[in-house]
Amino acid sequence: MPELPEVETTKRGIAAYAKNTLIQQVIVHNPRLRWPVDLTRTKQLAGQIIHSVQRRGKYLLFFCDYLHFIIHLGMSGSLRMTQHDEHIKKHDHIQLVLDNQQTITFNDPRRFGCFIVTPEPLNHKLITKLGVEPLSADFHANYLYKRLQNKKINIKQCIMNSQWLVGVGNIYANEALFLSGIHPLRPANSLSHSECLLLVQQIKQILRTAIRHGGTTLKDFINAQGKPGYFQQTLNVYGRANKPCHHCGNLLHETRINSRSTVFCSVCQHLNINQTPA
Repeated sequence: MPELPEVETTKRGIAAYAKNTLIQQVIVHNPRLRWPVDLTRTKQLAGQIIHSVQRRGKYLLFFCDYLHFIIHLGMSGSLRMTQHDEHIKKHDHIQLVLDNQQTITFNDPRRFGCFIVTPEPLNHKLITKLGVEPLSADFHANYLYKRLQNKKINIKQCIMNSQWLVGVGNIYANEALFLSGIHPLRPANSLSHSECLLLVQQIKQILRTAIRHGGTTLKDFINAQGKPGYFQQTLNVYGRANKPCHHCGNLLHETRINSRSTVFCSVCQHLNINQTPA
């Protein structure tokens, strides 16, 4: 699934071509996404100018004249810029033809993504329920520490809870916890303030580094130019179960937390008996 760095990479790539362009035509090849595409509203995007492209969590927000649209890439989706005369590919569901000879093409093999046209994107229910942005000044040690005080569940579930912290998906949660030396099964309320400070720093750093590398290529992520990301080459734990830890040489362990693969080093991320979840 595309995570925050992948979505941010896509946003920057699309914005470079789409900002201040006129939508000449909207072509819906397949409206059957996670929620059916509103064909009437979607067609009304034609004739509007894309003034800006923003990201909120893993959602892309396109601000136009009076109707705007929200895109979520789902499990396997991607946005790419194509030429007007380029042949469509399998799973290309929606295309926005621009006045600069470019086309925004939304591809989604599994169709878990969404394309929503709305007059008020920031007030849409999908957006209003989102928590703080991890790369913003609002996400700091005090915020995290206070949030965790009454949380007995494991720390990994907490930092992946999009209702109070957006965009930290499974890959980057694994990596940030490893770099912080925190076991993913640690009860959240057992973290000290200094550990929260370190975890905040590592989350910010891992996301910024991933963005610089253009995201992570695992199965099917490509950026706006149709090219893969390269952050996978620097992963410490994710996808490396039963391989030596880069720091200590101990074999990495894998478990499942909320049905998600969780890889850790039992030496670098030691779990004390009194830190075991209830």
